[in-house]
Amino acid sequence: MKTSRSVILDEADRWLFPVVILVSVYLTFRGHNAPGGGFIGGLVASSAFVLRYLTGRHHEDPIYEVFRPHVILGIGLLVSVATALAPLLVGDSLLESHIWKWEVPVIGDIKIVSSTFFDLGVYILVIGVVLSILVALGINQDADEEAQA
Repeated sequence: MKTSRSVILDEADRWLFPVVILVSVYLTFRGHNAPGGGFIGGLVASSAFVLRYLTGRHHEDPIYEVFRPHVILGIGLLVSVATALAPLLVGDSLLESHIWKWEVPVIGDIKIVSSTFFDLGVYILVIGVVLSILVALGINQDADEEAQA
């Protein structure tokens, strides 16, 4: 039996998804000097994907065709591990942080810290884990819908 989709939930997803993703990116990058970071940002972004999954619009997104959850999870793990191990290549200790500073004429000083890349890896990893859980929980439902069709 095919269920109808909620118009209110569809509209909430359409308007909230980009806002929640932007907030999660802000939390990820702000987490260095304030509460937040890759894990919290990833959880907030995952809530946007959970909302999209609940609306049933996850089948319409081309991102799910290109990136499978296990691929996203693997990319996040690779970025995090590579960032953690990179200092060992230059003789520093594991997870040691390095700061790069540039002076941009109009903007001013820009500072990039190597731990930001670790946070991005964790961010991607958390999204991959939550998407994997959603796919695992939804397999039976999708199979039931295909069997009834």
